[in-house]
Amino acid sequence: MKKTKALVLLNMGAARNKNELETFLLNMFNDENILNIKSSFLRSILASFIVMLRHEKAWENYKLIGGSSPLHKLTDILIKKLEEYLPEYYIVVANRYTPPYANEAIEKIMKQNIEDVTLLPLYPQYSTTTTKSSLEDFVNTSEFRFNFKIIKEFYKDELYNRAIVQNIKDKINNYGEYNLIFSAHGLPQNIVDNGDPYQIQIENNVEILSEMLKKQNINFESISLAYQSKVGPMQWLTPSLDDSLKDFKDKNVLIYPISFIIDNSETIFELEIEYEEIAKEIGINEYKVVTCLNDSDIFCEAIKNIIK
Repeated sequence: MKKTKALVLLNMGAARNKNELETFLLNMFNDENILNIKSSFLRSILASFIVMLRHEKAWENYKLIGGSSPLHKLTDILIKKLEEYLPEYYIVVANRYTPPYANEAIEKIMKQNIEDVTLLPLYPQYSTTTTKSSLEDFVNTSEFRFNFKIIKEFYKDELYNRAIVQNIKDKINNYGEYNLIFSAHGLPQNIVDNGDPYQIQIENNVEILSEMLKKQNINFESISLAYQSKVGPMQWLTPSLDDSLKDFKDKNVLIYPISFIIDNSETIFELEIEYEEIAKEIGINEYKVVTCLNDSDIFCEAIKNIIK
């Protein structure tokens, strides 16, 4: 079948090796949506300083997961699956901070003589630090060559949330013995105070999922929300996952990474290694992490539904 449209999956990207980890960090901290400093010169100086401080420690963490994020391989698997669900779409990925970048995806689409392009950021909830950054990068790099259809968020999609519920059901069946924590990537409080809708959408998503679980008679001992990945001294969204885990000594905890679609260093290292160690120190009885949706069949159906 001739491909008449293009679907671009937008994401942050991830490091495949030590050099690419430095590239990732430099590009991320040079992003004005991350470091809100208007002067690109000053921002680049501060970015270089931050990377100098963080690169080696970040690499030590990466080595614990084999020295490479699984995000790229899992994204390739998702694309192969989506090609079956969306035969009329030419599907590519464009990352913000590591290859393949937007310009590479644009070149591929242009070679296919495709004009209609759907942009799907793989961030379920909208944030200026993720969604806005990725969308602006792609559209500006394209110099508005295409007819764009833009998906800004999809956390309310019923099939998407059904996919999450299914992943939770696949992990355990003795729900009443576990406390479910939806873990979201944190944001500095000042970003939210300046109008970023991320926190509101995360909380709304937790409400939607809690109601879906209740309707299916999936009753956890408790359901709560916490934020992971805090760095630096500034105030971040609360409660932090570190603090939330302290409430569950001698209990069982199940974590679902609600702001992530594809497993990456922040789910594989942070949630499955770093926070598990914290859970053991606290005295949590059992600590389990649900995988991201990755190439879930229901999620592929959800994408088909979302873009159409």
